[in-house]
Amino acid sequence: MSSLYVALDFSDPSQALTLADLLDAQSCGLKVGKELFVRGGPNLVRTLVDRGFDVFLDLKFHDIPHTVAQACLAACDLGVRVVNVHAAGGRAMLNAARDAVPQTPGAPALIAVTVLTSMDETALAEVGIARPLAEQVQLLAGLAFDAGLDGVVCSAWEARAMRTLFDRPNPVIITPGIRPPGSALDDQSRVMAPSDAMAAGATALVVGRPITRASDPSAVVQAILASLR
Repeated sequence: MSSLYVALDFSDPSQALTLADLLDAQSCGLKVGKELFVRGGPNLVRTLVDRGFDVFLDLKFHDIPHTVAQACLAACDLGVRVVNVHAAGGRAMLNAARDAVPQTPGAPALIAVTVLTSMDETALAEVGIARPLAEQVQLLAGLAFDAGLDGVVCSAWEARAMRTLFDRPNPVIITPGIRPPGSALDDQSRVMAPSDAMAAGATALVVGRPITRASDPSAVVQAILASLR
């Protein structure tokens, strides 16, 4: 599995493919989120997979158990390397997702989102959750662990706790909000440098604009990988 995923946060699939042309599939994976998937569809994902990239399909499936299981099966058919679900869907949904994704070589890693990074304790309270944010993250991550998922998406600031919780061989702890030294913060506030995030327990990083907006995206990828070494 790639240690670095480039977030393809584009509205136009042709832009995503143009960027992919500039990157080495042996050096990084690619993350496809909701907007790009809705606009580019499964064929775009297949194209990226056929080019040799590890693809993290970041769609955060959250629905009734049967629907999520079928969505996970469809993701497996696309050949992606990582697929995620939202742990707030509950134990039955997580179990259904785990049953749908085979635990065999070459199958996608199945990971969970706990609390969206856009939410704070005020936002949780608005949807009826009174416990502190950190406790809610631990609760949902615990459900994912109990269901046998491979790991979580989390803030780098939560990575160490998640790595401790997922006490099994080769946990998958993917952290967004990564900014190489000297990069603009953009709309991020709780950021961490790549090497610090790995030291904190992350196993893979997601980096978007510092790479996608660079004049030489491949050089930024290589610089990040060099910092990890």
